[in-house]
Amino acid sequence: MTRAPLVDRITGSNFGYQHFPLERCLDDLATLGRTSMELWGVAPHAHVPWLEDDDARSIRRAAEMRGLRIACLTPEQVAYPVNVASPDPQLRRSSVAMFRRAAELAAELGAQMLLVTAGRGGEDESPSAGWARAVDSLGEITAHAAGLGVDCVLEPLQRVESNLVNSAADAARMLADVAEPRLGVVLDTVGAAVSGDSVDDYAQLLGERLRHVHLVDGAPAGHLAWDDGRLPLDEIVAALDRCGYEGLATVELFGDGRYALEPRPALERSLDAVRRAVAGAGGNAG
Repeated sequence: MTRAPLVDRITGSNFGYQHFPLERCLDDLATLGRTSMELWGVAPHAHVPWLEDDDARSIRRAAEMRGLRIACLTPEQVAYPVNVASPDPQLRRSSVAMFRRAAELAAELGAQMLLVTAGRGGEDESPSAGWARAVDSLGEITAHAAGLGVDCVLEPLQRVESNLVNSAADAARMLADVAEPRLGVVLDTVGAAVSGDSVDDYAQLLGERLRHVHLVDGAPAGHLAWDDGRLPLDEIVAALDRCGYEGLATVELFGDGRYALEPRPALERSLDAVRRAVAGAGGNAG
């Protein structure tokens, strides 16, 4: 079966809509022809520690009314107090509990994926100590999610965000240590560029465990709309096609005030850029 072109597999998201009602985001995504969404689990839209099951089901219904499904839940997690590898036992326990709860909410949302990160160990301790805590935490979270029918996807972070999993090789090692088949990996194009990885590196090291993509421009860092940075979109799209990637991709736009004030045009421009890249690769890239 021929896979759908990459542009048709780009999810919408609320990353750039934190100053607008979620309904505004959903309306825009439907207008732009999106059929799936990566939901950022953050206030005011879906703050995981406060969200009730009924709230999650309401979000799911609101999305479905517009022809959207929630494909992935991505809790906010790159700052304290959330750190699954924290040296502080209380912070680690509460972080794992947050992710366990997020898995339950993902099931209520109808999401197939829960995005997780490895956290960070103390900068003045042995790297192996933080790594061991991350392995234990991710194993517990992934097993709990699997019991609910939800797969976890691990995103490598930039070194300023984590001292544990920063590269495709780090991710492959973490998957081997966690040893849970329902734990996959997210390729973030900015994170990969910063660490010196390519799409081919991810494909060769992770194979079918590459299960989600954050398709975003950067210089090389940042979460920029395509054509606002300097990453090689044509090469990235061609590489995704070459490795046979069949999953979803999210244009993760936030961290830049321009997009927070006018989120829809930035996504629209990015979709147009991906369309051009797909056409240049023969029309079925991805």
